[in-house]
This record gives sequence, structure tokens and C-alpha cells, in this order.
Amino acid sequence: MLTPEKELSDKTDSGKKPDTEVEYPPPPKTLRFWLVFVSLCFVSLSTSLDGTVIATALPTVVKSIGGEKHYVWIGNSFLLASTVIQPLVGQLADIFGRKVPMLFSLACFMLGSGLAGGASNVSMLIAGRTIQGLGSGGIFVLLDIITCDMVAIRERGQFLGLVLSTGAIGSTLGPIIGGILAEHAWRWVFYLVLPTSGIAAVFLIFFLNLNATRTPDVWSSLAKVDYVGSAIFIASITSILLGLIMGGATHPWNSWNVIVPLVLGFLGWVAFHFYETTRFCRNPGIPHRIFAERTSAIGFFLAFESGMFLMWIVMFLPIYFQGVLQTSPLQSGINMLPMSVFLVPGGILAGGIMTKTGMYKPLHWAGFAITAIGCGLLSILDSGSGKAAWAGFEIIASLGTGFIMTTILPAIQASLPEIDQAKTTAFFSFMRSFGFVWGITIPSIVFNSQFDNRLDEIDDIVARVDLAKGGAYGLVSGGYVQALPEAVQRQIVNVYTKALEKAWQVAIGFALLGFLLVFLERHIDLRTELKTDFGVTNDTEKQDVETPETPAMTNGVKVK
Repeated sequence: MLTPEKELSDKTDSGKKPDTEVEYPPPPKTLRFWLVFVSLCFVSLSTSLDGTVIATALPTVVKSIGGEKHYVWIGNSFLLASTVIQPLVGQLADIFGRKVPMLFSLACFMLGSGLAGGASNVSMLIAGRTIQGLGSGGIFVLLDIITCDMVAIRERGQFLGLVLSTGAIGSTLGPIIGGILAEHAWRWVFYLVLPTSGIAAVFLIFFLNLNATRTPDVWSSLAKVDYVGSAIFIASITSILLGLIMGGATHPWNSWNVIVPLVLGFLGWVAFHFYETTRFCRNPGIPHRIFAERTSAIGFFLAFESGMFLMWIVMFLPIYFQGVLQTSPLQSGINMLPMSVFLVPGGILAGGIMTKTGMYKPLHWAGFAITAIGCGLLSILDSGSGKAAWAGFEIIASLGTGFIMTTILPAIQASLPEIDQAKTTAFFSFMRSFGFVWGITIPSIVFNSQFDNRLDEIDDIVARVDLAKGGAYGLVSGGYVQALPEAVQRQIVNVYTKALEKAWQVAIGFALLGFLLVFLERHIDLRTELKTDFGVTNDTEKQDVETPETPAMTNGVKVK
């Protein structure tokens, strides 16, 4: 087995392979491979469906259970839990293998879904959503890790794109299904994912047989967990997310209730990375060596931006549809279909090009350039824009985002030793999820501040008070604006349009920043051989990767 230091020392700028390895073509895609891959797609469908089905149904759910005062926590407990757990899941996948953490994460997801669906009070609903989030966070990480275990780096963009495609089906259907269920049986908003998750669990139990490096006993495995580092990290990121969630929602941004958690969180995050470099941390959950290569360091930030752009578009296009075009939430979900439909082909196309050419920098440039153009076009939409305009602009922005989402992880992995793949993938997934939070926070700050600055353009004094300080975001649906006099409606729509224009313009700046950072990436040849200790086993294979009598076999690569 190669050590990280040995594998790093064997790398060259030209991407040459170490002389100590005997390479073979990637193993053929067997029936077991496709059964495992299909089960991963079912899991992706379940988690993505859950992630979007709640969007249109949440107001109804909150009203039905009497949780109006806890709206923020019902909506964000899932996101917080799913984000903070991800780096720890990467370490657990290295220690215990992939199967047990995946089944445990799936069980948590299903348990949380059942609790949320059967909730009789707000506390039970929040608890269910939190458990759901813990399971979903583990699933997000392990989907990428297991997919990368199964195929060589050069093929990963293509297969990650296929997993993304099934996730996109769930994301596309989610808002529509959520709108329908909210009107008739809101509990099925949560129960809905149980059948698909159950099918996936059966497939994974019987077919997810992966190689795994074995340790003598459970206690030896548990001793390898970075408990101190994980505690510091989870506490720090939780503090940051609490500040971001409360800012502008339950407390003003300049309130100590927001500033203190943010400051303590970022200081704790710095302390965590310092601790990971000390001799006290024997098995770092996020080893500092994964940031030593500039391509990986830049890639993690680009992953953050990819998550930010996705959420930016997903959250603020509905504001345009509902606030400017005055559509219903259900119609708004239908109007989002062009994005959902073209996000997938964009990701698959980029992954296919990367598999064919072995190049990722041109795809990153294209992705950020197209995203910048798409956001620029979205900034010119107004109440007079036709379907062709907003649908076309939506498609352009989604294609750019799709290009980015499937091509960043393979670029990061190409620059780092394969032995760090799980931890690298986990941190990549965390940065993407962390970007989701900022993809809501940054445009919300811009939108709300711009709306407040233009309140004097609205003649109705009561409407000014209601729409100020974030009210415009919260009252965009529910018929509030439509109940006002027609002249006031036109004034409010104009303010919505101008505020959204600034939000999209800020997005252009972030897209251009990503475009410039791509220049700093280094081209590294993407390996065509599969090099992992956790590949899919054949029926006749032992699951122990290495024994004293045999050399290390890495599913197609023999290491001398």
C-alpha cells in the first residue's frame, strides 16, 4: 500500500505515473458494478427529492403544526446537520469501509423522515429534520466516495454526472410534488422518500461489497477516530451556521447574537486546522497535506462557489417568478423546470468531455464564463420579460453550473494521493454544502438591503413597514402583494426587479473570480487506471485488501 508521502513524492508536474507501479486497464464494468451504481442512483433520487419537496410545502407544514415562530429552525436544522457531519463521515469511511457508514447514514435518513412525517409538535419535527440531515450529509459524501472508488479519475466526471442526473430528477419533481402534497396530505412530504430509500437499502445490503482494509477489532478502529478535531470542527461550523441562519431572520446582522457566533466559529475553524497539524492529532480528519497542492486548494474554493451558485439560482429565481411575475409557488416550481432539465445534460456533457480528453481547466473556464453570462442575463429580467427570455437565461445559467459541478472533484483528486481520496471527497462535499449556505446568505443580504434602500418608491406606508428588513423575501408568496391596490403593486414589482438586479450582478463578480482562479490551477493528467483499496469486489474476491502473503492489489493496479 502506498503511503501519502510516497505517493506525493512520485508525482510530477507532467502527471507521470510512479515507476514502482504496474498498470493495468480499468476492470470491466460487471453486473455487480451496475447493481451497486443503480442503488447509488436510488439513494441520490431519495435525498434530492427530500431536499426540494419541502421547499414549496414548508409554509403549509409549519402552519399545520403550529410552528410559525420556529420557521427558521424547521427549515435550516436539516441544512446545519447535513453540513457539519461531512468531514467526519470521510474519516469513518476510511476506518470502517464504505458499506457500514452508508447503511447507517441511510438508516438515519429514513428514521428522520419517519419522525418528521409523524411529528405531533414542533420539537419532534425539528428533531426529525435534524436526524434526516445527519443521514443526508453522510449520504452526500459517500455517494461521491463510492462512485470514485468504482471508476478511474478520468471517468469520474461522467459517472458523477449520471448520479447527479438521478438527483436532478428528484430535484425537478420535488417542488411540484411538494405543492400537490401540501394541499392534501403534508405528512407524505416526508414519507415519500421511504419507498425509494428502502429499495436502495436492499440493493446496498446485498450488492455493495467493497474491498476494505481490516483492523484487528472494533476498539482499534474506534481509536483511529479524530474525536478532538471533529468536536472542534463541528462546534465551530455549527457556530458559523447559526450566525448565518439567524442573521437577518431572527436578529439584525449587527446584533451580538449574530456577530459573536460568527467570530467564535471562524476562530474555532482556524484553531481546528492548527490542531490537525500538531503531534497531538495522530490521525487528522482533514490532513493539511490536501491543501499543499495549489490545484487542490483552488479546487476546494471552486467547489464552494459551485454550491453557492446552485443555491443562488435555485433560491432567487422563484423570487423573480413570484415577486415580479406574480406567479403562485406551484407555478414557480414549474417555471424552474428548464434549469433542472438542463443542469443534468450540462454536468454529463462536461464529464464526458473530461473523460474523452483528460482535460479539466478549459471546462472550468467555460463553466464560470457561462455562469457569469447567465447571471448577467438574469439581471435584465423584468415584469415584461417573456417565457422565451427567462427560460433561455435560466438554461444558460444552469449549463454553466452543471459544467462546474461534475469536473472539480476529479481535478482535486488528480493532484492528491489516492489514499486521501475519502477525506478529500468529504472536504469537497463539505465546501460545496458550505457554499449552499452562503448561496442563500449573500444574495439575501444584497436583496434585502437594496429593497430597503428603495422603500420610498412605494406609496403605501403600511406596505413599506411590512416589506422592510427581510419582509419582502418572506412575503413574496401568499398573495400579500396581489391584495394591494394595482398602483402599489406596480411600485413593489419595480422594487423587486431592481433588488434582484443587484443580487444577480454580485453573482457575476463571484463567477468572474472563479474564472480568474482557474488560471492558477495546474494541469495534471487524469489517471485512466483504477487505483483504490475500496473497489467493488468480484464474487470470488476476498474483501481483505492486503495480507502478509500477497502484495497489495488495488482493483486493477498492483503495487510492488
